Amino acid sequence: MASSIGGGDAGEGEWLKIAELRAMAEAQDPHVKEVDSLTLRRFLRARGHVVGKASAMLLKFVAWRREAVPGGVMPAELVRTELSHEMTYMAGTDRAGRPVMLAFPAKHFSATRDMAGFKRYIVYLFDAMCARGQEKFLCVVDLKGWGYANCDVRAYIAAIEILQSYYPERLGKALMIHVPYLFMKAWKLVQPFIDANTRDKFVFVDDKSLEETLRREMEDGQLPEMYGGKMPIVPLA
Repeated sequence: MASSIGGGDAGEGEWLKIAELRAMAEAQDPHVKEVDSLTLRRFLRARGHVVGKASAMLLKFVAWRREAVPGGVMPAELVRTELSHEMTYMAGTDRAGRPVMLAFPAKHFSATRDMAGFKRYIVYLFDAMCARGQEKFLCVVDLKGWGYANCDVRAYIAAIEILQSYYPERLGKALMIHVPYLFMKAWKLVQPFIDANTRDKFVFVDDKSLEETLRREMEDGQLPEMYGGKMPIVPLA
């Protein structure tokens, strides 16, 4: 639960609410003391600065984290199978300085997916992005080659629920590129499980405007080589 930088400075009023949130949540669970103030700020912002709602969300997170990641870090050994599929890569940073992750859902196959292992992998993935020292990250979801064998609505819903429940205000934007028509049918099943704040961060990019969009988000030296830039990508490990 390390602190991060960025995300917009808090004013005095917001810090007072953060202190109120901490006091309210710690009264119910002493483990909240281990959570840094910037994390509390993200939960507060995720609930529109309503302290009671933020406290309920925070307490759920602390209990979940204690059970899902008992040592504080998800060991790579527990997600070695998922990592071997090389579904996600680390790239550079966008123009706002946010780290960039590339995801390739066509490398995910629903028939061989283990849900418990997949959820651990998602936690490992988000922890890796959060550890890069910025408040938010940018995700490029490249759906090239995606088909029936890759369709896994349950897994998509699980990943989004983890993101919006336990990593609030972490995703800056998700660019959905090379989107096949079939995927949009699956997306309609996923959408009801996405809250409005998270839904607005998913941007579907038309192929004709792909290069323009990517270059607007990333400088040439940070744009991945596979999209015409100079940045080599590295599989998440």
